[in-house]
Amino acid sequence: MFLLYNIGIRVFNVLIWLSSFANIKTRQWINGRKNLFKELSKIDFHKHNIAWFHCASLGEFEQGRPVIEQFRKDYPHFKILLTFFSPSGYDIRKNYPGADFIFYLPIDTPSNARRFIGLVKPQLAFFIKYEFWYNYLKCLRANNIPVVFISVIFRPQQIFFRWYGSWFRSQLKGINHFFLQNQASAHLLQSVGISQYTIGGDTRFDRVYAIAQSAQSYPLIEEFAKGHRVILLGSSWEEDEKLFQTILNDLPDDIKLIIAPHEPSASHVQQIHQMFSRPLMNYSALIPEKAATAGILCIDSIGMLSSLYQYADIAYIGGGFGKGIHNILEAATFGKPIVFGPNYQKFAEAVDLIQLNAAFSISSNHQLLLVLNQLLTHNEHYQKASHASQHYVESKTGACKIILEHIKNYVQ
Repeated sequence: MFLLYNIGIRVFNVLIWLSSFANIKTRQWINGRKNLFKELSKIDFHKHNIAWFHCASLGEFEQGRPVIEQFRKDYPHFKILLTFFSPSGYDIRKNYPGADFIFYLPIDTPSNARRFIGLVKPQLAFFIKYEFWYNYLKCLRANNIPVVFISVIFRPQQIFFRWYGSWFRSQLKGINHFFLQNQASAHLLQSVGISQYTIGGDTRFDRVYAIAQSAQSYPLIEEFAKGHRVILLGSSWEEDEKLFQTILNDLPDDIKLIIAPHEPSASHVQQIHQMFSRPLMNYSALIPEKAATAGILCIDSIGMLSSLYQYADIAYIGGGFGKGIHNILEAATFGKPIVFGPNYQKFAEAVDLIQLNAAFSISSNHQLLLVLNQLLTHNEHYQKASHASQHYVESKTGACKIILEHIKNYVQ
């Protein structure tokens, strides 16, 4: 099976290379790995105690970030190596000050894994959520390097739990410890004879709670919102923005919109300008004299969204008319009622918040208008949703503490 896996990895690499001629993201994926081992070779990793954290992308990084930062405080004699699989994580966090070394992860071939582990020699390896790269895992085991998986969710349809998944199950058994998000994942591991796990919860709750406690302030946005109620469209796509285009004139007069598109490219921002007739300004062009007069504010840069929810009364989270909703916890931690599209079922927090009447799923502009008007015109309904949203996040924090307490067994 290892042979088939390695053939598959090489086929994947070829497909990525071919698609790079037409796709900018895959081109970044290829270019980011050029001369990677040459750059790694310039660092004398053996002089340091290395804790290696690997994330697929930006979302997994945010999930692992509270563990990284607490590990750094608890073990200052360690250096942090952070690797990413995708450009969307690396490009945004390549200058993250919480890590000492930040690189792409070389593709998972046997030779790359041996060379990478030989150069880095980590004392401990953390994989965030998924990212089961079997050559790296095999090489880590061969070198007696403990491997810990953080904030993992297992589902019955995954290959580990299929009748033909015995080889993949055997790879899981070599991992030192899993920190799971829920009891259902524990039951799945038990069903295949794996017992080295702890149900620790989801570290994202620790992360978003910390964001709310130290949220960055934006005086111009505060000026924009003053005296008005604000609906914030977070990580919006065209489908989400079109919904608001059709209902905006039916909302109360004191409503303002902040639109933070998922991809704030120049073309998308221009498209948003063309959708709405109300005065609309880009954040990059906002000045004190005009902040109060704009009816819609478009956030045409990245990195702001997690702190912007403090200025909203209601959060609408995008992606629900596509593959799935984006991060709703960043809004929930500020105690905001949350609205999103119909594709949310694979996100446990969305299901939970709907059951708590803190979040609401809609599938049409008519439903969106009904939900918003109910929140905007019934204060008791609004307050209950707001309280339930914030309490949900606060009740789920603590995963980071559980993880750090356990890994004392592996740190020298």
